[in-house]
Amino acid sequence: MDPIYTVGAAARVAVIGQAPGRRAQASGVPWDDASGATLMQWLGVTEGQFRDPDNFALLPMDFYYPGPGRSGSGDAPPRRGFAARWHPPLFALMPDIRLTLLIGRYAQQAYLPIAKTATLTATVRNYQQFLPELFPLVHPSPLNFRWHARNPWFAADVVEDLRWHIETALR
Repeated sequence: MDPIYTVGAAARVAVIGQAPGRRAQASGVPWDDASGATLMQWLGVTEGQFRDPDNFALLPMDFYYPGPGRSGSGDAPPRRGFAARWHPPLFALMPDIRLTLLIGRYAQQAYLPIAKTATLTATVRNYQQFLPELFPLVHPSPLNFRWHARNPWFAADVVEDLRWHIETALR
């Protein structure tokens, strides 16, 4: 089983998510599922742009599918310490990263000290305080439909600003 991630020395945007899902692990392609399709839509990019390592580095918190979660409706969490061990040397190879997307609670807790005490909703709602380097996002999983229904401000406000920051970082 190969690790699932993509890096390129010229990458401009880093996408840090939880861990590959079952479909991504099977295909060997990061974000190769409905979550990836939604993420590309939010970013306002084509699949070709998203898969280009000169544009995007795709670095999950764990490079392997962690298995099913206890509840059966999601995946298990990434292994502790995995990202802390592997992200720094990979980021050292990518000096042109201009924006890092922190997708979901695990990525936000690892990279944003405030996320250890704030809720995911509060962290995402206050994304502007982390710009221009970091942009926290909710996970684009279809399982988060209830969160999106309770937080319509995300689609109305955050996605538009996200697209502007992506466009700016890729220039």
